[in-house]
Order: sequence, then structure tokens, then C-alpha cells
Amino acid sequence: MTAWCVVTSIAGPTEILARIAAACAREGLHFVLVGDEPSPRDFSLDGCEFLDLEAQRGLDLAFARLCPTRHYARKNIGYLLAMRRGAEMLYETDDDNLPMDGFLEPRGRMVRGRVLDGPGWVNVYDWFAGRGIWPRGMPLEELGPRDEAPPAHDLPMERCLCPIQQGLVDGDPDVDAVCRQLLPPPRRLEASPPLIPGRGAWCPFNSQNTVWWPEAFTLLYLPATCSFRMTDILRGFVAQRVAWECGWRVAFQGPTAVQERNEHGFLDDFRLEIPGYLHNGEIRRRLDALDLSPGQEHIADNMRRCYGVLSGLGVVEAAESELLEAWLADTARAGVAA
Repeated sequence: MTAWCVVTSIAGPTEILARIAAACAREGLHFVLVGDEPSPRDFSLDGCEFLDLEAQRGLDLAFARLCPTRHYARKNIGYLLAMRRGAEMLYETDDDNLPMDGFLEPRGRMVRGRVLDGPGWVNVYDWFAGRGIWPRGMPLEELGPRDEAPPAHDLPMERCLCPIQQGLVDGDPDVDAVCRQLLPPPRRLEASPPLIPGRGAWCPFNSQNTVWWPEAFTLLYLPATCSFRMTDILRGFVAQRVAWECGWRVAFQGPTAVQERNEHGFLDDFRLEIPGYLHNGEIRRRLDALDLSPGQEHIADNMRRCYGVLSGLGVVEAAESELLEAWLADTARAGVAA
């Protein structure tokens, strides 16, 4: 299997990036790092293919010509390169996340896990960390008193087709700015069986430790006209909604990476997450209400409709449509069906 690891970063060859490169070498992944304007011009790291802006612009990608610089969405260019070179699995992480040993083994599209049917919001940390923390992207209005989550052993075990799989992270899990300010995150999460929300059961997922299979590659698209604290969350909402029309689910695995978090400012993160605090609940309601077309052949059209909803709410700009069309053209040229 041809497997790729994609990261975007403006850092130099840090110890964490070197350890990611070593982990990829052990697991047999090709590691590509997508740079940006502040990236060092002389970046060099064994086991890592570095794409500076000049290299990105030389790939003949419509999206690369349009994507703004100094934005996390440039990670899309790494995804497109992996697709073009025949990736059969794509793993994505960040420059402050260290994959654990065996982070991809054993791994397949079919996942046996605890299935939790909807509708409504699901906080996966209730099963892996206990109550009290929540993932970035969870609506604040859902965090008040609520019914106890059913014990894991009460949920049925099933095998489900999950071409998108979110791995959680130990150390400093991906919670939002409010949670991070109010509650210390757990240092260790439980290695519980995978949790698989059913159709209509929504849980935010991010781009920190996620595995994708080719049939879902088109859904990798990170929007570029929103903040970097929102881009992967919005991507995840769209991907979940469209995946259901394909008969797929998103699996949430126990911790397979450890985050050694880069320095962040609480108020800066909070400011960048405000569109989510204001709109996450309404995003779910409107995406739920969409009458999408079933089947993989309708992924592109369904994405257009979902991003139309996000544009109507003002969480992405009208210019997102042109960027999305460039992405869809590039994925089609790479041989990815949508």
C-alpha cells in the first residue's frame, strides 16, 4: 500500500518533525511537509519532502494558484500531491503531534467498534476521557447539564465502513479555547474500542491525527476563507454529512498520537473560534436539513451544497466557491472520483 503523511508548518526542522519523519519511515509512509511564506528557505530534513511556495506553484494545481498564503488550507496542496502520486491511504497530522509506535497498525476501512446512533451531538471524550472536556467544534449550548452517556459496554459492537478515521491524542487533546482555559486536559486518554457515531450523530473531528482512504479523498478539502481554528472543524462537518450519503461513517479511535502543543494564546484562539461558538449548532441543523443525493458519484455536488450553507451563514466567504471548484478540478485530474 502506498501511504502518505501530510503536514503543513512554518517551522524549521524541529525535533518533533524529525520524530514524525522517523515514525513515517518505520510505518512505510512518504512524508510531505507543505511550507508557507514564513518557512525557512533552506529547510532540509531527512525523510521529508518539503514543498516551499515555489515548488507548490510549480505543481500545475488550480487550487495552488488561488489559495491564500499564511493559511493552514495550504495543506490541501499536500493532499493533492499525494493523490496525484497514487496514494492508497493518507495520514494527516500537525507539527506538534507525535505519532505513537504502530499508529497505523492494524488499520483498514472496516472498523469494529461501539456504534452510537443519533440524532444530535456526541462528545466522544465522554468515552475516552470521562466527562468534563469536549472537542473543539462542540457547540457551547450543548455543554450544560445533560443525560449521562451510556456505558460503552451497553453500545452494540458492529463492523462499519469508515474511510475516515479520527485518532485522538494524548498529552494535550484538541479541546476548544474555553475548555482549555477552564479545565486542565487529561494527560492520558483511555485506549477504549473505537466509537462510531451513526447517521445523524454529530461529533467534530480535526486534522491532527486522521486517516483517509481514496474514496473519501475529495472530502479532505480545508476551506481557506475562515480562520485556521475553524477550517478543519468546518471540513469535518461537511465530510460527516456527505459521508452518510455514501453509506460511510467516521470512526473515532483511542489515542494513537501525543500532542506537545505549540505555544498558543488563549484569547487569540478564542477570537478565532468565535464563528464556531456562534454558529456550530445552526450549521448542524442546516446541514441535517439538506436534501442531498445518495451515492459516491454525487460527492462533489453535495459538497457544493454544504459549502453554500456555510457561505449563507457567513462562516466562509463567497470566494470559497471558486477555491472549492479549483479543488474539485484538481482532484478530478488526479483521478479521484467524486
